[in-house]
Amino acid sequence: MNAAQIAAAVQSGETTAVAQVEATLGRIAAYDGIQPQIWISRAKPEAILAAARAVDARVAAGEHLPLAGVPYAAKDNIDVTGFETTAACPAFAYRPEASATVTARLAAAGAICMGKTNLDQFATGLVGVRSPYGIPRNAFNRAYVSGGSSSGSAVAVAAGLVPIALGTDTAGSGRVPAAFNHLVGFKPTKGRWSTSGVVPACRSIDCVTVFAQTTAEAALEDSVLAAFDPADPWSKPLANRALTPRRIGVPLRRQRQFFGDAESEYFYSRALDTLASFAEIVEIDIAPLQEAAQLLYGGPWVAERTAAMAQILKTNPDAVDPTVRAVVEAGWDKTAVETFNGIYRLAELKRHADLMWGELDALAFPTTGTTYRVAELAAAPIALNSNLGAYTNFVNLLDMAALAVPAGTRHNRTGFGITLIGPADTDRALLDLADAYLAEASLAPPPKLDLAKNPECHMQTVKLVVVGAHLKDMPLHWQLTSREATFVEATHTAPTYRLYAMADSVPPKPALVHSPEGAAIAVEVYELGVAEFGSFTVEVPAPLAIGTVTLADGTSVKGFVAEPRALAGAEDITHLGGWRAYIAQKN
Repeated sequence: MNAAQIAAAVQSGETTAVAQVEATLGRIAAYDGIQPQIWISRAKPEAILAAARAVDARVAAGEHLPLAGVPYAAKDNIDVTGFETTAACPAFAYRPEASATVTARLAAAGAICMGKTNLDQFATGLVGVRSPYGIPRNAFNRAYVSGGSSSGSAVAVAAGLVPIALGTDTAGSGRVPAAFNHLVGFKPTKGRWSTSGVVPACRSIDCVTVFAQTTAEAALEDSVLAAFDPADPWSKPLANRALTPRRIGVPLRRQRQFFGDAESEYFYSRALDTLASFAEIVEIDIAPLQEAAQLLYGGPWVAERTAAMAQILKTNPDAVDPTVRAVVEAGWDKTAVETFNGIYRLAELKRHADLMWGELDALAFPTTGTTYRVAELAAAPIALNSNLGAYTNFVNLLDMAALAVPAGTRHNRTGFGITLIGPADTDRALLDLADAYLAEASLAPPPKLDLAKNPECHMQTVKLVVVGAHLKDMPLHWQLTSREATFVEATHTAPTYRLYAMADSVPPKPALVHSPEGAAIAVEVYELGVAEFGSFTVEVPAPLAIGTVTLADGTSVKGFVAEPRALAGAEDITHLGGWRAYIAQKN
């Protein structure tokens, strides 16, 4: 059950908080064989059961609890009484005397904290690999990063361990992990949810966030946590601004960055088509937003991270993750003059953004342009992390609300998402906009998780389009079956290909050639492991090759193509629509 369903069932007496946390403890124990590193600390079962019994007693006494019996996880830079707060740095750890305002409000609403989750140390990173407590990996393909810095929180929800989890967001940490793990990531307006009791990254722009499976759960969290907190100097009075999505801004085509990820590009285009069914899509120059984003790490705001970590950087710098230290120590060199110039420039850029809202109702950006394997991040930790922030870093600096929602599943099972962005205080309106988008998009559910106690990653797979001798019942089909390739579908290419029967090819083989004057050609799609795909590719004889083929639905898949020399003496059989028709005609 999701958070709303659990609360309703506990409140009505259909189930109990004790039953819910017992089931949650079972799920967590089962997942320990797969990814124990998503946690930094967990409550003892007896403490959790005592908290659940207290919730049941409150319900029995007639108290209405909007989150009655809902298990949740908290990122370990948010204080919860009974737990240490580490910010993923053991030398920094302390035991708070009181819970953060947000976790205190969750407890008052009947929610039960199961534990504290792993993160990029001091919430510095969008990747989830910068922690001495291990690397939480993507829940759907453990070769890939989970996203960060709220890595453990996202995986805990994606794996079904808890229905909701708190994260934080300074540069995208509550949105990037949501996208990679097929989740909703709600980043409220700065100051809407209190940050009192949260270890700061950049205190002036930090936000507490929530990960959930649905927008309804995010809305429920907002109803509990949105409130003015006099203990938080950055808190502000609650407001809800209306938003009618008539005009939605998107980057100019030349400004869209997908870092070579064709699947992400396709999913984003598809998402824009969906949004276009009920709003006008307006291309805008995002250079001012990108300039604002550069101020976060390339400008004086990096010194705000340095200020937050000043004590440990001075007294015990070796306790800090080397990549985090390399990023944050740059702040020591920022001058007061640079800082004031940065403040002035940000004010100018914010004025531009505020005027932009006079022409637009919302923005719809990719949450990220791509994703990366853990091994890739190890090789280029800072550059690739920066790529993941291309569409996120400006949001908090310019005081915007944002909501990350799913928008597709890559062949490697990781998620692609879009982020809906609005001016400050449009939080509830963005939730409504997301509902409209998701209803129209009718996305397939995320892949099923294999929760077997298996330390290996989910097998990385590649989809392969075959057009001729490798089709089912054709002479070379065994080359697929011997590699345990799985049939995906019979379909057609986009109507931009010509098909030729090559001369003197044994067994007979076709050549598929891209052509603006082509037609849709019948093909079959198979899926096989990366290693198997590699061994298959090395056996492909010239003049054939493996390239990229566009299918009728617009997706791009690896498949057979041909060099120009393949057409020497070849017969154009495009009019037949496929290789099977040609073989049938010959026979």
